[in-house]
Amino acid sequence: MSHRYFLQLSYNGTRYHGWQIQPNAVSVQETIEKALSTLLRESVAVVGAGRTDTGVHASYFILHFDLQKPVPSGHDLVYKLNSFLPNDIAVQRCWPVSEEAHARFSATSRTYHYFITTEKDPFSIETAYRYTLPLDVDKMNEAAETLFQYEDFTSFSRLHTDVKTNNCKIYQAEWKREGTGLVFVVKADRFLRNMVRAIVGTLLEVGKGKLSVEGFQQIIELQDRGAAGASAPAHGLFLVDIEYPEAMINSKM
Repeated sequence: MSHRYFLQLSYNGTRYHGWQIQPNAVSVQETIEKALSTLLRESVAVVGAGRTDTGVHASYFILHFDLQKPVPSGHDLVYKLNSFLPNDIAVQRCWPVSEEAHARFSATSRTYHYFITTEKDPFSIETAYRYTLPLDVDKMNEAAETLFQYEDFTSFSRLHTDVKTNNCKIYQAEWKREGTGLVFVVKADRFLRNMVRAIVGTLLEVGKGKLSVEGFQQIIELQDRGAAGASAPAHGLFLVDIEYPEAMINSKM
């Protein structure tokens, strides 16, 4: 009988080639698996809630893993992992879940924030996109509201991915002013590869006055990635929340 656990963590994605293991590149998944396998003295494979791209960050991330022997103390494992892992990955919690609980497929929604700074800030070089041109935020929000009318977001998806459908249900999409900068908040049941950055890049075209709200809608309806704007840089993007059925998150150890 195997024992399944959820692990909550956060990471700065600057020096990683995304979440997923890949040849000849350091990933967050590989780093976590090596740490767990070393500490628990058995080969551990982890499954993440999703795949963040190269340079993308996560202030809230969930993964699951299975063990042959139960963990005596989740608190002790968290402490040991944080001592073992590099400074740009931090673990917050570890708790047991049922064998049916799945970090990716059990998630009911995910929320991303995209940060833009309008001033030169040496402390946000890795965590916000510096953008100094004037933007019509009201128009950007008007365009963002139209996202609720659609489900097929092929125009904002990376090409040649292995997903079966490009349909997503968006629950929230809005720009907010935060200090001297902006943050785009978007929540959906699922996201396509590169989707948030493509949406942000296209909404910036609206903000600059180069694209109308109607033109933004036409891009969605074309279902053509080539019609949309360039993707915004990865370093401004954060995965900030993942929702699960309450019983999975409130389990204690």
